[in-house]
Order: sequence, then structure tokens, then C-alpha cells
Amino acid sequence: MSGAWRQALVKLDTKVQSRMSDKLKEKWNHPAGMKTIHFWAPAFKWSLVIAGLSDYFRPPEKLSINQSASLMATGLIWSRYSMVIIPKNWLLFSVNICLGLTGGFQVARILRYQQTQKSIEVEK
Repeated sequence: MSGAWRQALVKLDTKVQSRMSDKLKEKWNHPAGMKTIHFWAPAFKWSLVIAGLSDYFRPPEKLSINQSASLMATGLIWSRYSMVIIPKNWLLFSVNICLGLTGGFQVARILRYQQTQKSIEVEK
């Protein structure tokens, strides 16, 4: 980033912080605060959780077990990672736990549907 842009951003940041309360300044300047990717990446990752929640209204035969299992695994793996890194990123942890739970629920729905279909075929 060029020096002029950097100076303009520093000036804007100083102006914005002059109007903040001390508590908000603390959050703003935190190592995982709103000025960092540590905040924005998890914030946008919530869209995956919302997409998973919207799948609750789809019939289980239209869901992908591979996609749901991938979301579940991703959520569980990254939730562990978010507790190991420094600074601990609680926003990343919360979104990944929700993603893992959403994926796990969808996998359970798919497997339950598949079992039901097998039992219907056996009865025939």
C-alpha cells in the first residue's frame, strides 16, 4: 500500500477512534478485532451456516451427504484450530461449532432417510 493511502487510513482510523467509547476502542484495537481478517473471515463464514440452516427445509433425498459431511468435518477441525492459535478467536470458534453441528444434523437426516428407504425395500 502506498504511503499516501496508509496515511489517509491512519488519519481516518484516528478520527473514528476519537468518537468511540473506551470499551469499543478496546474491541476495535484487539488483535482479533474488527480491523483484522480474524474478524471478517468468520463473519462471512456465517453465510455457510445460514445456507446449511436453509437446507433444513429441503427433503433429505435432495441433500448431498458428501457436502454435509465436508461441512461437518470442516467445522469440527477449524473449531479446534481456533482454540490453538494466538490470539484465541472466539468468533471463529463459534461459527465453526455451528457449522459442524449444522453439517452433522444434515448427515443424520440423510442417513436416517437412507435407512428408512432400505427398510422399505426389505419389506417389499
